[in-house]
Amino acid sequence: MPETEAIPTSTLRTGLRISQLGFGAAQLGNLYRATTDDESRDAVDAAWEAGIRYFDTAPHYGLGLSERRLGAALRERPRDQFTLSSKAGRLLTPSPETAGRRDDEGFAVPAAVRRQWDFSGPGVRRSIEESLERLGLDRLDIVYLHDPDDFGDQCVNEAFPELVRLREAGVIGAIGAGMNQAPMLARFIRECDIDVVMCAGRFTLLDDEALVELLPAAQEHSVGVVVAGVYNSGLLSTQTVPDDAKFDYQQAPAELIARARAIAEVCVEHGVTLPEAAVAYPLRHPSVVSVVVGARTDAHVRSSVDRYRAEIPAALWRDLQRRGLLGPDFPFQTGDASS
Repeated sequence: MPETEAIPTSTLRTGLRISQLGFGAAQLGNLYRATTDDESRDAVDAAWEAGIRYFDTAPHYGLGLSERRLGAALRERPRDQFTLSSKAGRLLTPSPETAGRRDDEGFAVPAAVRRQWDFSGPGVRRSIEESLERLGLDRLDIVYLHDPDDFGDQCVNEAFPELVRLREAGVIGAIGAGMNQAPMLARFIRECDIDVVMCAGRFTLLDDEALVELLPAAQEHSVGVVVAGVYNSGLLSTQTVPDDAKFDYQQAPAELIARARAIAEVCVEHGVTLPEAAVAYPLRHPSVVSVVVGARTDAHVRSSVDRYRAEIPAALWRDLQRRGLLGPDFPFQTGDASS
């Protein structure tokens, strides 16, 4: 398959460039069910061929399997042509007593190692070293502290200072945190010298929590925001919203299902699908540098790219706002390619 037009990029304050559509590699770690090595490689190849140049993984994803598969698929690519992020805060330590069991955090892999929270300086360094070994690559472009909800003070006092030292030494290109909440990310932006954050599920068509503190702080401090979880665990992933749709990994409340269906109806009026609008929505905010969408197969990648490239009329956003389906504070951009 020939390479298509590159996905446009955004530039972080460190000068690091990041494609506006990113590849989320959690499913390469057998999220919920097994994925083959060939499927994983085909998915990464399809992302590359489609012009995606940002890839995100973590030790947590499949107890290291995602990193190993992603590294194997990227190893022959020119290293200066893609941006790679992984995460720190969960060390993987041997666990022979559970090796015969399946992982209990959603990944279809043997529990031969266990996750150990560690946001100390030495723990962060060890995490990065072990990620590089699993990836088989020479550097990480971005390191996020992963889900430090219960470790905010330790991150401020220990983990981030260590990441700053590693960034200044040129070991990594940019630093930040990745979480499923917005307030603590806003705290890190205000109190720490970070470059980028990943916010999952909190800046979507159904949840605009990030607009309260996070995005204003990001604008004030010139910090990039990567948005993940744009479908809110599936509720926004199909044009027809089913009764059993999930929101944040649980059964979606009836009122959210009704709202998603109302948004979908307005989308149809403008020749747009609900998933296309879900991908486009965060990118209209000036602080959002990329939307990361998970993929298991090459077909998933092609679908995500098609949704990203869909033309979204500016009238859709105005109509959603007029009908009370978008908050009044949404900061519209004008004169961009999607208007």
